[in-house]
Amino acid sequence: MADPQAPPAGPDLSQGIARSEFSGATLLGHVGEEEVLLVRSGSEIFAIDAHCSHYHGPLAEGLVTAESIRCPWHHACFDLRTGEAARAPALNPLSVWKVEQEGDRILVRQKREQVKPRVKGAVGAPERIVIVGGGATGFAAAEMLRREDYRGSIVMLSNDSAAPVDRPNLSKDYLAGSAPEDWLPLRPDEFYADAAIDLQLKTEVASIDTNAKAVVLGGGKTISYDRLLLATGAEPVRLPIPGADQPHVHTLRSLPDCRTIMRLANGARRAVVIGASFIGLEAAASLRARNIEVHVVGLEQRPMERVLGPELGDFVRSLHEEHGVIFHLGDTVTAIDGKRTTLKSGGVIEADLVVVGVGVRPRLALAEKAGLAIDRGVTVDAYLETSVPGILAAGDIARWPDVHSGENIRVEHWVVAERQGQTAARNMLGQREAFDAVPFFWSQHYDVPINYVGHAEKWDEIAIDGDIAAKDCLVRYKSGGRVLAVASIYRDLASLEAELAMEKAAGF
Repeated sequence: MADPQAPPAGPDLSQGIARSEFSGATLLGHVGEEEVLLVRSGSEIFAIDAHCSHYHGPLAEGLVTAESIRCPWHHACFDLRTGEAARAPALNPLSVWKVEQEGDRILVRQKREQVKPRVKGAVGAPERIVIVGGGATGFAAAEMLRREDYRGSIVMLSNDSAAPVDRPNLSKDYLAGSAPEDWLPLRPDEFYADAAIDLQLKTEVASIDTNAKAVVLGGGKTISYDRLLLATGAEPVRLPIPGADQPHVHTLRSLPDCRTIMRLANGARRAVVIGASFIGLEAAASLRARNIEVHVVGLEQRPMERVLGPELGDFVRSLHEEHGVIFHLGDTVTAIDGKRTTLKSGGVIEADLVVVGVGVRPRLALAEKAGLAIDRGVTVDAYLETSVPGILAAGDIARWPDVHSGENIRVEHWVVAERQGQTAARNMLGQREAFDAVPFFWSQHYDVPINYVGHAEKWDEIAIDGDIAAKDCLVRYKSGGRVLAVASIYRDLASLEAELAMEKAAGF
């Protein structure tokens, strides 16, 4: 994360700059102690806060598209006129500044009054919207409903014990001990009351009565709805092996999971991470930051090869090994007896802590019981509506028609979940917005971020631009000559350009 305490950079825009000094798309300057970014879009010049409201990413290194700017780190997008966070993962707006032109000079002296985003008219707005799920999708939907000036009732039912949090941080900075817990909530507790969102935690939904348009809670209480959003997310796969239920063996999905792992990590000498994919390896990096010896056990021969291919898989392995991680690949755990973790190969690892990260499965039971169409996920159309009118599904459970790959896909990415929640919110208000965002995720391993745009379940060619070992590369995954996805390390602008090219279906 960038340092928000660093002194402001660039020229003092309140004193003005000559037009000749602003020749590119952006120019970083400051007004007083606040950094401000000048942005050129067509014939207009805008001024906006210089850092993304998500993780403080440097917008000066981002991409200007029409009347918006995209963050180079995690692909958030902001409206240059209003400052609105138009695309997740950013949720908070940025300040916009008044641009003055006096003769040959451009000046910025004061902020504009925050302009309320233009809201499309809702056709037959529902009286009550019920959201089942308290993760990224459910929160993004509820927040967007209020941002769109929806004034009806919002009921959000979550089986979590904590209000929605920034889940990616649980395996990254927070677990590593470099981020405080007060960074985690997506909004402070008072937000829900102030926004009139009825957030009910520790609440199980037993069934959906589609005829009566009501959800039935575990205790038998019913809550009626006019529109329903299913955002039940995914749950960790648990290992069916002896000893997997011991107190020092944990999956990592929720804030309580993370707190427990952190408590066990205090004083731990050695940890076993079962699973060599994204969550497992991010957890491994975080535990190494706590100076714990880490052993990673995985069935695959290369970490993350199925998603990133062999070259990046080898790089990720070597990166972790440079930081002291010990791999046991092509192997699995058959039993955990006390602190003894037994491998199928016959090896035994003594460990104080075991973290299980072998994947997740979508929570489909509620949708199946309600009779919704299921195909390895809840089947939705381009507007995220299920086979039952008035019921939408989004996030980890939804399988939608992806216009970029031409296939029906389901992905388990945080940013996709948030963006689908936002689209579902607008569609529950009658706006009929097709979900056409390019899938995006990022993964952090020590000081190395990997960004990934697109979706490639299989490919026949991998084209590498740059040097993976030097941590400077763009990797394209192709099928029949067409780019399906792009992974990058420290090629942030190229990653944004790849995303834009996919949106325009122009190839890359």
